[in-house]
Amino acid sequence: AEAAAEKLQLYRRDPEGWRGCRSTGEVAVSWRPSSEFAGNLYKGEGILPASPQKIWECIKPVAGGLRTKWDQNVKDFEVIETVSDTVSICRTTTPSACMRIISPREFVDVVVMKQYEDGTMQSAATNVEHPLCPPQPNFVRGFNYPCGCFCIPVPG
Repeated sequence: AEAAAEKLQLYRRDPEGWRGCRSTGEVAVSWRPSSEFAGNLYKGEGILPASPQKIWECIKPVAGGLRTKWDQNVKDFEVIETVSDTVSICRTTTPSACMRIISPREFVDVVVMKQYEDGTMQSAATNVEHPLCPPQPNFVRGFNYPCGCFCIPVPG
């Protein structure tokens, strides 16, 4: 989990190579080739008119959290094991897509939540296997490279 958090910090600090691919009035999505796998990294950025704490309540990876209510790509989120007050093993499921051509997915990740001195909040995750969460029938087991979210306070 700590390695995933550090990897995300490296992506955040390195502005090189990101290319814009989509933008609305609220969100800009960029991509760049990954150095870890044959594919691309993606990041979405936006400024929301709310306190960082309110935004964090909507995105933090906790059981019973708000993400399953607003994110159509997250069907369910459960904690398999609590390792510490900031680290847990979690299972996330996604619904089928494209008129059920794409099967539902499940992801088992080790997740860490951090808060930094400047008020930034971060969740970082990466794939892990866990004996209490074997692959489930009717789901394709997905694999997450280091991924996560930052909630960064801005003045005003």
